[in-house]
Amino acid sequence: MPMTLAVTRNAAPRVRGFLASVMLEVAPGVYTAPRMTKAVRQRVQRVLVGWEDSFGLDAGVLLTWPDAAEPCGQGLWILGDAPTALSDHDGVPLARKALSKAMRGALEKEGLA
Repeated sequence: MPMTLAVTRNAAPRVRGFLASVMLEVAPGVYTAPRMTKAVRQRVQRVLVGWEDSFGLDAGVLLTWPDAAEPCGQGLWILGDAPTALSDHDGVPLARKALSKAMRGALEKEGLA
C-alpha cells in the first residue's frame, strides 16, 4: 500500500473536510495517507469528480502516489486545473503543462515557439 499525497488549492471547505476524513492534513491544504490502497484512492477520486461543478475557477486538487508504470515512477491525478503530465527526459523528471494562448503568443513574438 503506497503513500498517497493530496494537495489542494483554493478548495471549498467541503473538499478539505472530506480529504481530512480519509487522510491526515499535515499542512494547510496538504494531506497524506501512508497506506491508502488503490481502491480507496479511486473512491476518493470519484467523490471529488462528483463535486467538480462546485470548484471555483482557481480551485484544484492534485493526488500523487508511487506507480512504477508511470513516468518517473509516480502516478499523478489533477482535478480542476490545467492538465499536467510527468515525463522523463534523460533521467530527469519534468512536469509539463499546456501553454495558455497568451503565453504561446508571447513566446511566438520572441521567436521562441
